[in-house]
Amino acid sequence: MFLPALLLLIGQAAAVPPGEEPVDPYVVSDANTGAKPIAGEATLEAFHGREGIDRIVEDFVDRNIADPRIGDIFKGQDLVRLRRTLKEQFCYLLGGGCSYSGRDMKTAHKNLGIQTADFNALVENLQAAMRKEGVPFAAQNRFLAKLAPMKRETVER
Repeated sequence: MFLPALLLLIGQAAAVPPGEEPVDPYVVSDANTGAKPIAGEATLEAFHGREGIDRIVEDFVDRNIADPRIGDIFKGQDLVRLRRTLKEQFCYLLGGGCSYSGRDMKTAHKNLGIQTADFNALVENLQAAMRKEGVPFAAQNRFLAKLAPMKRETVER
């Protein structure tokens, strides 16, 4: 993780993970997740660990792509990178010991034209994916409370 971060810091292109498209250089930092991790292990356990996070993210992205309200936002996007960075972000925020290699929320969502209704649809789809995984309601709420302030950084209009 150190070398790609160093290369991005000095503005050189880092190796692009298999199946992903290159992006403009940026500073790699866990702060780019948009929030601090949830303390303790209880919430991570409620999400069934990293395996549960992986299943939730896969289902969440699939739901968003198929959702007629927001599916167009995902057309032409690097879905391989999206899935990988969401897994990293969720794992980091849930205290799973992961590092986040993605861009900050404002940069990652720039020019997508996300509106409040789109953000709300994303939240609904995430709730459905968490329910399918059997994440208890209280753990869902703790996680959503970490994500909610990101609305300011992602909604453009």
